[in-house]
Amino acid sequence: MRFDLITIFPEFFAGPLEHGIVRRAREGGIIRVNVQDLREFTLDRHRTVDDRPFGGGEGMVLKPEPLFEAVESLLGHSVGNAAAKSALDRSTAIVLLSASGKRFTQETARRYAQLDRVVFICGRYEGVDERVAEHLATEEISIGDFVLSGGELPAALVLDAVTRLLPGALGNQASSENESFSLLERAEKSPTGALHKALSHGRTVLDFPHYTRPADYRGWKVPEVLVGGNHAEVAKWRQRMALEKTLRNRPDLYHEDKELV
Repeated sequence: MRFDLITIFPEFFAGPLEHGIVRRAREGGIIRVNVQDLREFTLDRHRTVDDRPFGGGEGMVLKPEPLFEAVESLLGHSVGNAAAKSALDRSTAIVLLSASGKRFTQETARRYAQLDRVVFICGRYEGVDERVAEHLATEEISIGDFVLSGGELPAALVLDAVTRLLPGALGNQASSENESFSLLERAEKSPTGALHKALSHGRTVLDFPHYTRPADYRGWKVPEVLVGGNHAEVAKWRQRMALEKTLRNRPDLYHEDKELV
């Protein structure tokens, strides 16, 4: 899978791309990552990528010309114009990172992981010319209800979330299947109980609590069920605790149902 990162701060990605799963995925040929300096697509000697907003107001706005030309250069073809828009390969997504975008979720990550290529447009300043969102990007994504200085950090987060879903990226594929926000389609295989009902209703649950050695630290002990060796009981405990943790920390993940509590 290929990722392209269009940014005015290409050096930003030197750190995130050189550690952990992303680094191993790059070294293993599972992903290719290209960082594109947006300023290479400017024509003036100051390499200007922004301008004042029409209608007045504070801040500067990223211009459409360099963004369109950067994406077209990466794709190898024009995206068209108002009179005739060119069709985009269905296996490619052009993602604008923006506080105004749709919320990025694990399901979004799964959808991207089925593609061959994702091009990230990292916004900056006050925003990006709306024509980029409407006519260039296939999707506008936000990582949360807060405002950041630019789209570089969100792009790195999305890239990481997608990479770990690709076959071979994790040493143990089951790791990604048992994480928080997993859809856990295997709900039908789980024992009866609250978690089974939650999953069969299509709800999302967080990961279960994890413990490691020592079994007793400063008087805080690991739950007995985890050291007892009964795998069936461990599975039931993990399912129950996953639901309890979801209800406690993220009740917004699904509408509360009296039948589930």
